[in-house]
Amino acid sequence: MGDCMGMTLFWILAGVIALGVGAILVQALLRGGRGAAPAAAYDMQVYRDQLREIERDLARATIAAEEADRLKAEVSRRLLEADRAARSGERDGRAPGSAAIAAAGAVLLLLGGSFAAYLDLGAPGYPDMPLAARMADADAAYRERPSQAEAEARMAASHASTRPEPDPQFVELMEKLREAVTRNPNDIRGQELLARNEAALGNYAAAARAQEQVIALSQPKATAEDHAALAELMILAAGGAVSPEAEAQLTEALRIDPSNGTARYYSGLLLAQTGRPDMAFRLWRALLEGSRPGDPWVAPLRAQIEELAWLAGAKYQLPPAPAEEPGAPRPTQEEMQAAGEMTPEQRQEMVRGMVEGLNQRLATEGGTASEWARLISALGVLGETDRARAIYGEAMGRFEGREPDLAAIRAAGVQAGVAE
Repeated sequence: MGDCMGMTLFWILAGVIALGVGAILVQALLRGGRGAAPAAAYDMQVYRDQLREIERDLARATIAAEEADRLKAEVSRRLLEADRAARSGERDGRAPGSAAIAAAGAVLLLLGGSFAAYLDLGAPGYPDMPLAARMADADAAYRERPSQAEAEARMAASHASTRPEPDPQFVELMEKLREAVTRNPNDIRGQELLARNEAALGNYAAAARAQEQVIALSQPKATAEDHAALAELMILAAGGAVSPEAEAQLTEALRIDPSNGTARYYSGLLLAQTGRPDMAFRLWRALLEGSRPGDPWVAPLRAQIEELAWLAGAKYQLPPAPAEEPGAPRPTQEEMQAAGEMTPEQRQEMVRGMVEGLNQRLATEGGTASEWARLISALGVLGETDRARAIYGEAMGRFEGREPDLAAIRAAGVQAGVAE
Protein backbone atom coordinates (compact mmCIF):
# COMPACT_ATOMS: atom_id res chain seq x y z
CA MET A 1 0.00 0.00 0.00
CA GLY A 2 2.81 2.42 0.91
CA ASP A 3 4.67 1.72 -2.34
CA CYS A 4 1.48 2.26 -4.34
CA MET A 5 0.77 5.61 -2.63
CA GLY A 6 4.39 6.64 -3.12
CA MET A 7 4.23 5.91 -6.86
CA THR A 8 0.91 7.78 -7.18
CA LEU A 9 2.42 10.82 -5.46
CA PHE A 10 5.48 10.59 -7.73
CA TRP A 11 3.37 10.63 -10.89
CA ILE A 12 1.24 13.52 -9.60
CA LEU A 13 4.33 15.61 -8.79
CA ALA A 14 6.03 14.68 -12.06
CA GLY A 15 2.92 15.65 -14.03
CA VAL A 16 2.53 18.98 -12.23
CA ILE A 17 6.19 19.87 -12.74
CA ALA A 18 6.09 18.91 -16.43
CA LEU A 19 2.92 20.93 -17.03
CA GLY A 20 4.32 23.91 -15.14
CA VAL A 21 7.58 23.95 -17.08
CA GLY A 22 5.73 23.49 -20.36
CA ALA A 23 3.31 26.32 -19.56
CA ILE A 24 6.16 28.70 -18.72
CA LEU A 25 8.06 27.89 -21.91
CA VAL A 26 4.98 28.12 -24.13
CA GLN A 27 3.89 31.40 -22.56
CA ALA A 28 7.33 32.89 -23.06
CA LEU A 29 7.44 31.80 -26.69
CA LEU A 30 3.94 32.98 -27.47
CA ARG A 31 4.55 36.34 -25.81
CA GLY A 32 7.32 36.93 -28.31
CA GLY A 33 8.25 40.63 -28.69
CA ARG A 34 5.50 42.15 -26.57
CA GLY A 35 8.13 43.97 -24.48
CA ALA A 36 8.75 46.45 -27.35
CA ALA A 37 5.28 48.07 -27.07
CA PRO A 38 5.70 49.73 -23.61
CA ALA A 39 9.09 51.22 -24.67
CA ALA A 40 7.60 52.80 -27.80
CA ALA A 41 4.66 54.21 -25.85
CA TYR A 42 7.07 55.81 -23.35
CA ASP A 43 9.03 57.45 -26.20
CA MET A 44 5.81 58.83 -27.65
CA GLN A 45 4.94 60.44 -24.31
CA VAL A 46 8.42 62.00 -24.12
CA TYR A 47 8.09 63.49 -27.65
CA ARG A 48 4.64 64.92 -26.90
CA ASP A 49 6.06 66.59 -23.79
CA GLN A 50 8.87 68.04 -25.92
CA LEU A 51 6.36 69.49 -28.41
CA ARG A 52 4.46 71.17 -25.57
CA GLU A 53 7.74 72.53 -24.15
CA ILE A 54 8.62 74.05 -27.57
CA GLU A 55 5.21 75.75 -27.73
CA ARG A 56 5.76 77.24 -24.25
CA ASP A 57 9.23 78.53 -25.18
CA LEU A 58 7.85 80.09 -28.34
CA ALA A 59 5.06 81.80 -26.38
CA ARG A 60 7.61 83.18 -23.91
CA ALA A 61 9.75 84.36 -26.86
CA THR A 62 12.75 82.47 -25.56
CA ILE A 63 13.32 80.93 -29.04
CA ALA A 64 12.78 82.31 -32.52
CA ALA A 65 9.86 81.14 -34.64
CA GLU A 66 12.18 79.59 -37.28
CA GLU A 67 14.02 77.55 -34.59
CA ALA A 68 10.70 76.47 -33.05
CA ASP A 69 9.47 75.20 -36.45
CA ARG A 70 12.69 73.22 -37.02
CA LEU A 71 12.54 71.61 -33.54
CA LYS A 72 8.84 70.72 -33.90
CA ALA A 73 9.51 69.08 -37.27
CA GLU A 74 12.33 66.90 -35.80
CA VAL A 75 10.34 65.90 -32.71
CA SER A 76 7.25 65.15 -34.83
CA ARG A 77 9.33 62.84 -37.06
CA ARG A 78 10.54 60.91 -33.99
CA LEU A 79 6.97 60.78 -32.67
CA LEU A 80 5.76 59.15 -35.92
CA GLU A 81 8.54 56.54 -35.74
CA ALA A 82 7.63 55.74 -32.12
CA ASP A 83 3.97 55.42 -33.11
CA ARG A 84 4.86 52.91 -35.88
CA ALA A 85 6.96 50.89 -33.40
CA ALA A 86 4.07 50.81 -30.90
CA ARG A 87 1.61 49.61 -33.58
CA SER A 88 4.04 46.85 -34.66
CA GLY A 89 4.35 45.66 -31.04
CA GLU A 90 0.58 45.45 -30.72
CA ARG A 91 0.37 43.21 -33.83
CA ASP A 92 3.07 40.89 -32.40
CA GLY A 93 1.14 40.64 -29.14
CA ARG A 94 -2.18 39.86 -30.84
CA ALA A 95 -0.89 37.27 -33.33
CA PRO A 96 2.34 35.42 -32.57
CA GLY A 97 4.51 34.61 -35.55
CA SER A 98 4.67 31.16 -37.13
CA ALA A 99 8.16 30.64 -35.69
CA ALA A 100 6.86 31.18 -32.15
CA ILE A 101 3.96 28.81 -32.75
CA ALA A 102 6.31 26.17 -34.13
CA ALA A 103 8.63 26.57 -31.16
CA ALA A 104 5.74 26.23 -28.71
CA GLY A 105 4.59 23.09 -30.50
CA ALA A 106 8.12 21.69 -30.31
CA VAL A 107 8.16 22.21 -26.53
CA LEU A 108 4.88 20.35 -26.13
CA LEU A 109 6.08 17.57 -28.44
CA LEU A 110 9.31 17.24 -26.49
CA LEU A 111 7.50 16.89 -23.17
CA GLY A 112 4.99 14.39 -24.53
CA GLY A 113 7.67 12.43 -26.39
CA SER A 114 9.83 12.20 -23.29
CA PHE A 115 6.91 10.80 -21.29
CA ALA A 116 6.04 8.25 -24.02
CA ALA A 117 9.68 7.18 -24.35
CA TYR A 118 9.91 6.58 -20.61
CA LEU A 119 6.80 4.42 -20.65
CA ASP A 120 8.29 2.37 -23.50
CA LEU A 121 11.90 2.11 -22.38
CA GLY A 122 11.72 2.74 -18.67
CA ALA A 123 10.26 0.70 -15.87
CA PRO A 124 7.58 2.69 -14.02
CA GLY A 125 7.23 1.50 -10.46
CA TYR A 126 10.82 0.33 -10.10
CA PRO A 127 13.66 2.12 -8.31
CA ASP A 128 16.82 3.22 -10.08
CA MET A 129 18.92 0.26 -11.24
CA PRO A 130 22.45 1.48 -12.01
CA LEU A 131 24.60 -0.80 -14.14
CA ALA A 132 27.04 -1.44 -11.31
CA ALA A 133 24.21 -2.56 -9.01
CA ARG A 134 22.78 -4.87 -11.66
CA MET A 135 26.20 -6.42 -12.27
CA ALA A 136 26.68 -6.91 -8.53
CA ASP A 137 23.26 -8.60 -8.25
CA ALA A 138 24.07 -10.89 -11.18
CA ASP A 139 27.41 -11.82 -9.63
CA ALA A 140 25.73 -12.58 -6.31
CA ALA A 141 23.06 -14.71 -7.99
CA TYR A 142 25.78 -16.67 -9.76
CA ARG A 143 27.88 -17.22 -6.64
CA GLU A 144 24.96 -18.02 -4.32
CA ARG A 145 23.31 -20.73 -6.41
CA PRO A 146 22.36 -23.86 -4.47
CA SER A 147 24.51 -26.93 -4.97
CA GLN A 148 23.21 -29.90 -6.92
CA ALA A 149 22.45 -31.79 -3.72
CA GLU A 150 20.51 -28.85 -2.25
CA ALA A 151 18.54 -28.30 -5.44
CA GLU A 152 17.69 -31.99 -5.74
CA ALA A 153 16.52 -32.08 -2.12
CA ARG A 154 14.21 -29.11 -2.68
CA MET A 155 12.87 -30.66 -5.86
CA ALA A 156 12.20 -34.00 -4.20
CA ALA A 157 10.37 -32.33 -1.30
CA SER A 158 8.15 -30.21 -3.54
CA HIS A 159 7.24 -32.98 -6.01
CA ALA A 160 7.02 -35.96 -3.67
CA SER A 161 3.30 -36.46 -4.19
CA THR A 162 2.83 -35.18 -7.74
CA ARG A 163 4.70 -37.82 -9.73
CA PRO A 164 2.30 -40.09 -11.69
CA GLU A 165 2.29 -43.81 -10.99
CA PRO A 166 4.29 -45.68 -13.64
CA ASP A 167 3.10 -48.77 -15.45
CA PRO A 168 3.53 -51.80 -13.12
CA GLN A 169 5.07 -53.87 -15.89
CA PHE A 170 7.63 -51.16 -16.58
CA VAL A 171 8.42 -50.92 -12.85
CA GLU A 172 9.05 -54.66 -12.75
CA LEU A 173 11.40 -54.44 -15.71
CA MET A 174 13.22 -51.54 -14.09
CA GLU A 175 13.79 -53.55 -10.92
CA LYS A 176 15.38 -56.29 -12.99
CA LEU A 177 17.55 -53.75 -14.83
CA ARG A 178 18.72 -52.18 -11.58
CA GLU A 179 19.62 -55.58 -10.17
CA ALA A 180 21.56 -56.48 -13.31
CA VAL A 181 23.49 -53.18 -13.24
CA THR A 182 24.23 -53.64 -9.53
CA ARG A 183 25.67 -57.09 -10.23
CA ASN A 184 27.77 -55.78 -13.12
CA PRO A 185 28.47 -52.06 -12.54
CA ASN A 186 31.20 -51.95 -15.20
CA ASP A 187 28.80 -52.83 -18.01
CA ILE A 188 28.60 -49.52 -19.90
CA ARG A 189 25.62 -50.64 -21.97
CA GLY A 190 23.71 -51.49 -18.81
CA GLN A 191 24.51 -48.08 -17.32
CA GLU A 192 23.31 -46.37 -20.51
CA LEU A 193 20.03 -48.28 -20.40
CA LEU A 194 19.63 -47.49 -16.71
CA ALA A 195 20.19 -43.76 -17.27
CA ARG A 196 17.71 -43.67 -20.14
CA ASN A 197 14.98 -45.58 -18.35
CA GLU A 198 15.37 -43.86 -14.97
CA ALA A 199 14.85 -40.61 -16.87
CA ALA A 200 11.75 -42.09 -18.50
CA LEU A 201 10.34 -42.71 -15.02
CA GLY A 202 11.16 -39.16 -13.94
CA ASN A 203 13.95 -40.36 -11.63
CA TYR A 204 16.36 -37.76 -12.97
CA ALA A 205 18.73 -37.89 -9.99
CA ALA A 206 19.14 -41.65 -10.38
CA ALA A 207 19.51 -41.21 -14.14
CA ALA A 208 22.28 -38.66 -13.54
CA ARG A 209 24.15 -41.10 -11.27
CA ALA A 210 23.98 -43.74 -13.99
CA GLN A 211 25.17 -41.24 -16.62
CA GLU A 212 28.13 -40.38 -14.37
CA GLN A 213 29.08 -44.05 -14.50
CA VAL A 214 28.74 -44.02 -18.28
CA ILE A 215 31.25 -41.16 -18.46
CA ALA A 216 33.61 -42.83 -15.97
CA LEU A 217 33.55 -46.08 -17.95
CA SER A 218 34.03 -44.20 -21.25
CA GLN A 219 37.20 -42.40 -20.21
CA PRO A 220 39.29 -41.14 -21.83
CA LYS A 221 36.86 -41.21 -24.74
CA ALA A 222 33.78 -39.59 -23.17
CA THR A 223 32.14 -37.31 -25.71
CA ALA A 224 30.71 -33.82 -25.48
CA GLU A 225 27.25 -35.35 -25.80
CA ASP A 226 27.96 -37.60 -22.79
CA HIS A 227 28.76 -34.57 -20.62
CA ALA A 228 25.87 -32.53 -22.04
CA ALA A 229 23.46 -35.40 -21.33
CA LEU A 230 24.69 -35.58 -17.73
CA ALA A 231 24.26 -31.81 -17.32
CA GLU A 232 20.72 -32.03 -18.69
CA LEU A 233 19.78 -34.81 -16.27
CA MET A 234 21.23 -32.85 -13.35
CA ILE A 235 19.29 -29.76 -14.39
CA LEU A 236 16.05 -31.75 -14.64
CA ALA A 237 16.73 -33.29 -11.23
CA ALA A 238 17.22 -29.77 -9.83
CA GLY A 239 13.88 -28.55 -11.18
CA GLY A 240 15.44 -26.58 -14.03
CA ALA A 241 18.16 -24.82 -12.01
CA VAL A 242 21.70 -24.96 -13.38
CA SER A 243 23.86 -25.82 -10.38
CA PRO A 244 27.65 -25.34 -10.23
CA GLU A 245 28.06 -29.09 -10.74
CA ALA A 246 25.86 -29.05 -13.85
CA GLU A 247 27.74 -26.00 -15.11
CA ALA A 248 31.02 -27.95 -14.82
CA GLN A 249 29.60 -30.63 -17.12
CA LEU A 250 28.44 -27.99 -19.62
CA THR A 251 31.91 -26.44 -19.58
CA GLU A 252 33.51 -29.81 -20.28
CA ALA A 253 31.07 -30.51 -23.12
CA LEU A 254 31.88 -27.17 -24.74
CA ARG A 255 35.59 -27.74 -24.25
CA ILE A 256 35.32 -30.95 -26.26
CA ASP A 257 32.86 -29.54 -28.81
CA PRO A 258 32.15 -25.76 -28.73
CA SER A 259 29.23 -26.28 -31.12
CA ASN A 260 27.32 -28.72 -28.89
CA GLY A 261 23.74 -27.46 -28.99
CA THR A 262 22.54 -28.93 -25.70
CA ALA A 263 25.44 -27.39 -23.78
CA ARG A 264 24.98 -24.01 -25.49
CA TYR A 265 21.27 -23.99 -24.69
CA TYR A 266 21.75 -24.71 -20.99
CA SER A 267 24.68 -22.28 -20.78
CA GLY A 268 22.30 -19.58 -21.97
CA LEU A 269 19.75 -20.73 -19.42
CA LEU A 270 22.36 -20.31 -16.67
CA LEU A 271 23.06 -16.74 -17.81
CA ALA A 272 19.35 -15.95 -17.82
CA GLN A 273 18.91 -17.41 -14.32
CA THR A 274 21.78 -15.35 -12.89
CA GLY A 275 20.75 -11.92 -14.14
CA ARG A 276 22.55 -11.71 -17.49
CA PRO A 277 19.75 -11.79 -20.07
CA ASP A 278 21.90 -9.71 -22.43
CA MET A 279 24.55 -12.41 -22.72
CA ALA A 280 21.95 -15.19 -22.72
CA PHE A 281 20.07 -13.56 -25.60
CA ARG A 282 23.18 -13.26 -27.76
CA LEU A 283 24.06 -16.92 -27.11
CA TRP A 284 20.53 -18.21 -27.75
CA ARG A 285 20.02 -16.11 -30.86
CA ALA A 286 23.21 -17.47 -32.44
CA LEU A 287 22.19 -21.01 -31.47
CA LEU A 288 18.68 -20.64 -32.88
CA GLU A 289 19.86 -19.13 -36.15
CA GLY A 290 22.41 -21.92 -36.62
CA SER A 291 20.16 -24.87 -35.74
CA ARG A 292 18.11 -27.25 -37.84
CA PRO A 293 14.32 -27.28 -37.36
CA GLY A 294 14.39 -30.74 -35.80
CA ASP A 295 17.06 -30.04 -33.20
CA PRO A 296 15.63 -30.72 -29.71
CA TRP A 297 16.53 -27.29 -28.33
CA VAL A 298 14.79 -25.32 -31.09
CA ALA A 299 11.27 -25.55 -29.63
CA PRO A 300 12.24 -24.32 -26.11
CA LEU A 301 14.36 -21.59 -27.68
CA ARG A 302 11.46 -20.34 -29.78
CA ALA A 303 9.17 -20.43 -26.74
CA GLN A 304 11.46 -18.26 -24.58
CA ILE A 305 13.70 -16.09 -26.73
CA GLU A 306 11.29 -13.17 -27.28
CA GLU A 307 10.77 -12.68 -23.55
CA LEU A 308 14.53 -12.97 -23.05
CA ALA A 309 15.11 -10.32 -25.72
CA TRP A 310 12.71 -7.98 -23.90
CA LEU A 311 14.59 -8.52 -20.64
CA ALA A 312 17.84 -7.82 -22.49
CA GLY A 313 16.43 -4.56 -23.88
CA ALA A 314 16.73 -5.81 -27.46
CA LYS A 315 14.20 -5.37 -30.26
CA TYR A 316 13.72 -8.86 -31.65
CA GLN A 317 10.99 -10.49 -33.69
CA LEU A 318 10.93 -14.27 -33.81
CA PRO A 319 11.22 -15.45 -37.43
CA PRO A 320 8.54 -17.79 -38.77
CA ALA A 321 9.04 -21.43 -37.91
CA PRO A 322 10.87 -23.15 -40.76
CA ALA A 323 9.42 -26.17 -42.42
CA GLU A 324 10.27 -29.41 -40.69
CA GLU A 325 13.20 -31.19 -42.22
CA PRO A 326 12.53 -34.47 -43.97
CA GLY A 327 12.66 -37.42 -41.61
CA ALA A 328 14.33 -40.71 -42.06
CA PRO A 329 14.81 -41.81 -45.67
CA ARG A 330 11.79 -43.65 -46.98
CA PRO A 331 11.93 -46.50 -49.46
CA THR A 332 12.23 -45.48 -53.10
CA GLN A 333 9.92 -46.86 -55.80
CA GLU A 334 12.65 -49.25 -56.90
CA GLU A 335 13.20 -50.45 -53.32
CA MET A 336 9.48 -51.03 -52.88
CA GLN A 337 9.33 -52.98 -56.12
CA ALA A 338 12.32 -55.05 -55.04
CA ALA A 339 10.67 -55.65 -51.68
CA GLY A 340 7.72 -57.22 -53.44
CA GLU A 341 10.01 -59.89 -54.80
CA MET A 342 11.61 -60.68 -51.40
CA THR A 343 10.73 -63.44 -49.05
CA PRO A 344 8.96 -62.39 -45.81
CA GLU A 345 12.21 -62.85 -43.93
CA GLN A 346 14.09 -60.63 -46.38
CA ARG A 347 11.44 -57.94 -46.21
CA GLN A 348 11.53 -57.96 -42.42
CA GLU A 349 15.30 -57.69 -42.49
CA MET A 350 15.08 -54.68 -44.81
CA VAL A 351 12.56 -52.99 -42.50
CA ARG A 352 14.74 -53.79 -39.49
CA GLY A 353 17.73 -52.19 -41.21
CA MET A 354 15.75 -48.98 -41.82
CA VAL A 355 14.54 -48.94 -38.23
CA GLU A 356 18.06 -49.41 -36.90
CA GLY A 357 19.29 -46.58 -39.12
CA LEU A 358 16.60 -44.27 -37.76
CA ASN A 359 17.35 -45.36 -34.19
CA GLN A 360 21.05 -44.68 -34.63
CA ARG A 361 20.45 -41.22 -36.09
CA LEU A 362 18.03 -40.21 -33.33
CA ALA A 363 20.43 -41.45 -30.66
CA THR A 364 23.37 -39.47 -32.05
CA GLU A 365 21.80 -36.42 -33.70
CA GLY A 366 18.32 -36.10 -32.23
CA GLY A 367 15.24 -35.52 -34.35
CA THR A 368 11.65 -34.39 -34.52
CA ALA A 369 8.77 -35.78 -32.50
CA SER A 370 7.29 -37.40 -35.61
CA GLU A 371 10.55 -39.29 -36.17
CA TRP A 372 10.59 -40.54 -32.58
CA ALA A 373 6.95 -41.57 -32.95
CA ARG A 374 7.79 -43.41 -36.19
CA LEU A 375 10.56 -45.33 -34.46
CA ILE A 376 8.31 -46.33 -31.54
CA SER A 377 5.59 -47.54 -33.92
CA ALA A 378 8.08 -49.48 -36.03
CA LEU A 379 9.57 -51.24 -33.00
CA GLY A 380 6.05 -52.18 -31.92
CA VAL A 381 5.36 -53.66 -35.36
CA LEU A 382 8.60 -55.65 -35.16
CA GLY A 383 7.51 -57.02 -31.80
CA GLU A 384 10.37 -55.37 -29.89
CA THR A 385 8.14 -54.09 -27.12
CA ASP A 386 10.88 -53.60 -24.55
CA ARG A 387 12.91 -51.39 -26.89
CA ALA A 388 9.79 -49.50 -27.93
CA ARG A 389 8.98 -48.85 -24.26
CA ALA A 390 12.50 -47.60 -23.54
CA ILE A 391 12.48 -45.31 -26.60
CA TYR A 392 9.01 -44.11 -25.63
CA GLY A 393 10.25 -43.14 -22.16
CA GLU A 394 13.26 -41.34 -23.59
CA ALA A 395 11.11 -39.42 -26.09
CA MET A 396 8.66 -38.37 -23.38
CA GLY A 397 11.60 -36.96 -21.43
CA ARG A 398 13.12 -35.17 -24.40
CA PHE A 399 9.90 -33.43 -25.38
CA GLU A 400 8.66 -32.72 -21.86
CA GLY A 401 6.46 -29.63 -21.72
CA ARG A 402 5.79 -29.59 -25.49
CA GLU A 403 2.26 -30.92 -25.59
CA PRO A 404 1.75 -31.21 -29.39
CA ASP A 405 4.94 -33.29 -29.67
CA LEU A 406 4.00 -35.39 -26.64
CA ALA A 407 0.61 -36.12 -28.18
CA ALA A 408 2.24 -37.62 -31.28
CA ILE A 409 4.60 -39.70 -29.12
CA ARG A 410 1.76 -40.93 -26.90
CA ALA A 411 -0.24 -41.97 -29.96
CA ALA A 412 2.72 -43.99 -31.20
CA GLY A 413 3.15 -45.50 -27.74
CA VAL A 414 -0.47 -46.62 -27.68
CA GLN A 415 -0.09 -48.13 -31.16
CA ALA A 416 3.03 -50.00 -30.01
CA GLY A 417 1.32 -51.15 -26.81
CA VAL A 418 3.72 -49.35 -24.46
CA ALA A 419 1.51 -46.48 -23.27
CA GLU A 420 -1.98 -46.15 -21.87
